[in-house]
Amino acid sequence: MDDTLWSLEPATEAKHRLYKRYLDGWWPVLLQPNAKGFSWPKVTYVDAFAGPGRYLDGEEGSPVFVLDRLLNHSSRDRMGLRRSRVQLVFIEKRRDRYEHLVAELREKFGDLAALPVRVEVVHGEAATETTLALDRLGAWGNPVLAIFDSWGNVNVPLPLLSKIAGNRASESIVTFGPNWFSRREDLDADQLDAVFGGREFWQKADRDSAPDERWREWLSTYRDALQRAGFEYQLKFEVVPRTGQPLYLVHGTKHVKGVQVMKDAMWKVDGEGGMRFRDTRTRGAEVAGQMDLFGSGGGVDPELRELLAQKLASGPISVETLRDWLERETARWLGKHAAEALRVLSAEGVVHVEPSGQINRKSVVRLR
Repeated sequence: MDDTLWSLEPATEAKHRLYKRYLDGWWPVLLQPNAKGFSWPKVTYVDAFAGPGRYLDGEEGSPVFVLDRLLNHSSRDRMGLRRSRVQLVFIEKRRDRYEHLVAELREKFGDLAALPVRVEVVHGEAATETTLALDRLGAWGNPVLAIFDSWGNVNVPLPLLSKIAGNRASESIVTFGPNWFSRREDLDADQLDAVFGGREFWQKADRDSAPDERWREWLSTYRDALQRAGFEYQLKFEVVPRTGQPLYLVHGTKHVKGVQVMKDAMWKVDGEGGMRFRDTRTRGAEVAGQMDLFGSGGGVDPELRELLAQKLASGPISVETLRDWLERETARWLGKHAAEALRVLSAEGVVHVEPSGQINRKSVVRLR
């Protein structure tokens, strides 16, 4: 049976919606001159598990829609697209899928060498070829976004992510498929050492957590690994499609702007096609409807309520600190949501705010 192409999973389709919006924001941030007139001399995008470029029922794969949206971006005229400046690398391990991807890109875009950006399609193993491509293209020292959508096998060596994290203005996104948590026991311990940076970093997750909670522990362990790799900000979240199994993304970035662009993308696409995003630390909360601070009853979103309760359980905290925590640490919530939620929770008698009256950044809040 020919398995070059496969059906598009609902979770993958949901993830693609997020990527489209995220890259729509990421490209102009990196390619347009900033307020001081500075612009990066080179920007590189890597899709390390590129696939064949199309799904069984005709849907476009990520290499095709990523390149298409870049070339047709509404800000293209201000982004300074040049082959010497903008580079896209698509890596595929299987020969048949690599050849199919090359054919798909040529059919859609014609001669790749004639495009205003450089496109390299590489046949080979993800981690090895990512390093070689970034070396060959002279990408180091300038922004790199590397996406590792391995689905079932998170086998990206941590030293590679550390090198990307040590690069200026660079980011990485790593996908965990739900089957990874059930198949993890079949993985070689040496491979896990390479992924997590050493046995001492992953054995606790494997040993101490209950079976139904183990996936949370593993995601937290991987988030910690990205922090050790050098990504100052790390987001981990669950992509929940309307039907089918979810998947899990861990996003590492060097700058808070990367966090803001990712969360902005989430707020734009949440609810489309029935998809949702969920913070993996919440247990009792259900994501109710399109992302909104308030539910249909006028109360605070259950997920936000649970996250605030978890944070406030450790003691009183300033609104300024709470804003910063929501922005940097939670999967989708923004700093501006702190005061809005606290007003409702204070009126409900759930929290106490000092001094009483208007809530501002210097206010201190605690659970009643």
